[in-house]
Amino acid sequence: MRLTKSILILCAISALACEASVLGQNDTTAAKSRLTVGGYGEAVFSRHFYSDNVFRYSHADRYKDAPAYSRLDLPHAVIMLGYDFGHGWSIGTEIEFEHGGIEAAVEKETEETGEFEQEIERGGEVALEQFWVQKSFGKAFNIRAGHIVVPVGMTNANHLPTQFFGLYRPEGENTIMPCTWHETGVSLWGKAGSWRYEVQLLPALNSNLFNDAGWVHNGSASPYEFRPANSLAGAARVDWTGVQGLRLSVSGYIGNTFNNDITTTVYPETSRYYGATGTLLIGCFDFAYKNRWLTVRGNMDYGHLGDASLISTRNKNQTTMTGNPYPHTAVGESAWDAAIEAGVNVLAWSKTTAKLYLFGRYDHYDSFVPAEGWTDVEWAERQVVSAGVNYYPLPEIAIKAEGGVRLLASQYNNEPYFALGITWAGFFKK
Repeated sequence: MRLTKSILILCAISALACEASVLGQNDTTAAKSRLTVGGYGEAVFSRHFYSDNVFRYSHADRYKDAPAYSRLDLPHAVIMLGYDFGHGWSIGTEIEFEHGGIEAAVEKETEETGEFEQEIERGGEVALEQFWVQKSFGKAFNIRAGHIVVPVGMTNANHLPTQFFGLYRPEGENTIMPCTWHETGVSLWGKAGSWRYEVQLLPALNSNLFNDAGWVHNGSASPYEFRPANSLAGAARVDWTGVQGLRLSVSGYIGNTFNNDITTTVYPETSRYYGATGTLLIGCFDFAYKNRWLTVRGNMDYGHLGDASLISTRNKNQTTMTGNPYPHTAVGESAWDAAIEAGVNVLAWSKTTAKLYLFGRYDHYDSFVPAEGWTDVEWAERQVVSAGVNYYPLPEIAIKAEGGVRLLASQYNNEPYFALGITWAGFFKK
């Protein structure tokens, strides 16, 4: 009797243990199903059939027959992690290694005398491109706070390497604006029918970091362990997808950029800088259309910088003491870019899931439209014409080849190039 009772007790305990184990497995499975793991990256070989000397614009005749040079590069290697906690709460992160290392480099400075300088784009050893917490109240209204991507322009909102044809991100937007532009701030976004909207509150750009070659591109950088935020800015984007395969988008940015640095200066009424704000306005339109045969993308961007003449004077007069992270060039009162790319999938007629695009791209931009009284930097207006092949054996992987030429004003030498590489973007688990 006692033996039978003991056996029954053991069986009951075993059953409870098995049930607990199954429940534990189910809980673990449920937890894992909330985890998203992904990433993207590129590996690129490029051959440049022009001089990379820092004086190639100021003394173009000397470098007309310069030898070609080659580079191997890892433009981006990114790990993406996300987790859904439930009840509308989730997090997202994007950790980026640019060019295979940290965001620090030694460069030859074209706008100065060709000297070697240490460049620090952002304090820290890796680039944390996204790190946010989100509360969702439904499709139409979500709040996201933390480090977020600023979706101004086509490329910032669509920066994965499978979302453009070239080996590198489109040159015009990548030159005149931060790209990929990421800031610490707050975002409100949502979807309603064919519409998606997003509105953001962010720290403004820093006019001390503006220059002639890249307009406001470096303005979101910070060589410090924090981001100065003496002035705040706003950004917004609206997408419409009411026709199958078509997306139309408008986006913009506004913020005061002057005196938004590690130290602020109180200028007296007698100072030329009294009342300067450096208000920056950017407006963008972009579109994309895709069907089985054809993919077309394009964008138009225009930006205006208030007090550009004063900012140019201040930047050129900044201290040249050792360790100063700022450029010493003028900045344009405005900048603009217009671009279009189109690709035809020559495998669309077949039953294969692979895609082979023959594409062409044209980009025309100017990073320096001078303020009154300042001399134009004529090499800052550039046109880029390119064509190539994108082969997608899978939707997440693209093997790319591209040849093109950068066209400059007639007194300069044009800059032909060829690039070959492999790119990928996708999720391991979602």
